[in-house]
Amino acid sequence: QVQLVESGGGLVQPGGSLRLSCAASGFTFSWYGMMWYRQAPGKERELVASIATDGGTTNYADSVKGRFTISRDNAKNAVYLQMNSLKPEDTAVYYCKATRLWASYWGQGTQVTVSS
Repeated sequence: QVQLVESGGGLVQPGGSLRLSCAASGFTFSWYGMMWYRQAPGKERELVASIATDGGTTNYADSVKGRFTISRDNAKNAVYLQMNSLKPEDTAVYYCKATRLWASYWGQGTQVTVSS
């Protein structure tokens, strides 16, 4: 069975850092592009970052560019999101997503709260 399990969320002060992890199983991880999405209360789910199958191409939302870094380790079947200089507006549930052609899989999400 396909599983994507996020971890690393929590409460952090503005300006702080968190590293989110997403552990994948049940599919050929290296064939899938990976993405991080987030959804804040009352807002649409938005694409935060994406990374190609081999890690050679990454993209970021303008709101996080320069602060967040997506990476992957195909040997570990894992994708990461390093979040620095966090702002209150980064508060959201963060989800990882695997995608290949028409197929996509979602994790259950991890809460990130940025507050003083």
